[in-house]
Amino acid sequence: MLRQLARLTRPIPAAGGDALAIAVYGDGGGAHIVAKESGFEGVACVDDAARLLDVLCDVWARTKQPWAERWARGVLEFVLWMQEPDGRWINFVYDWDGTRNLHGITSATGESFWHARALVGVSHAWLTFADERARDAVLAGLDHAVSKPAPSDVRALHILTARRLIADAGVTSLRPAMLGWVQELAACRDGDVLKNNDEETGPPHLWAHIQEGVLAWSSTLLDEPGLLDVAARSAEALVVPAVDARFAATSTSPYDVASCIYSLDRLSEATGEQRWAALASDARAWFDGRNAAAAPVYDRRRGRVADGIDEGRVSENSGAESNIVASEALLDDALDVARALEDPFARPPVDLPEPG
Repeated sequence: MLRQLARLTRPIPAAGGDALAIAVYGDGGGAHIVAKESGFEGVACVDDAARLLDVLCDVWARTKQPWAERWARGVLEFVLWMQEPDGRWINFVYDWDGTRNLHGITSATGESFWHARALVGVSHAWLTFADERARDAVLAGLDHAVSKPAPSDVRALHILTARRLIADAGVTSLRPAMLGWVQELAACRDGDVLKNNDEETGPPHLWAHIQEGVLAWSSTLLDEPGLLDVAARSAEALVVPAVDARFAATSTSPYDVASCIYSLDRLSEATGEQRWAALASDARAWFDGRNAAAAPVYDRRRGRVADGIDEGRVSENSGAESNIVASEALLDDALDVARALEDPFARPPVDLPEPG
């Protein structure tokens, strides 16, 4: 995970002498691949960089590895550089010279995943490194989150930022907004099942679906036990069957699985019930072979997480998102790797020897 993320990380001098960004996709041999899901999008994006920043803040806080701090601060430089003066974020750069994709549908400013994820990552950097630029960036970006509508899957990320700032930075002025947002999430459902947006029909996709975990995590801070009940009922209907079936859908990404793990962990913490922890453990086992391919998705020897399973086959590619969300879901493993890892930018990471 961290070794593959280091392989995908590159300098982006236009954003500053120490700035770093992460290539969106990588193949089995470590070569970078450009994003083309919506036409040519670019080589690196805020969406991934902000999530990497969030992980690296945790890694540095718990290991104090100097390289982790340099890496995190370098990624922060890129994310700050991609914020427009009005507080919104552009997502992609077309090339490593830093040419910004200003108009693409997956890159232009707006009430988007990348804006919300930037708020999560930059708020963590502010609290971790006491960087006043990060504080200013978060406050400017929050103005848009507070004043504009957003679908539930994006709003869930706004809630994560608000909860962090209320609980860890004492920004109690966000409490009314957070209370309104969690009520939005709780109301956006079909029966017991929480949806990703009002227009979604059929079973919700699991990619970035963390609403159950967000409501469970928020219930204690806001003293709203009803939120926990909504979260648990939705998890029973949507998340538990996916885990029991070993995520047997035709196509499953690491983010699908990591999102379920997030919600199960938060339900375990909020309720104290061992059942949720056991389900989270079963979900984590997907990375090691409890899956439709009956094969590891996380190659521990090579330090890389595959981009998912399609029709029973593990992908040969290993991009940024897969390794970032796996680092979040398998944080203890990521921390063990970090403690043993020499500076990955002074000495490029290598594969571990074959067993025996």
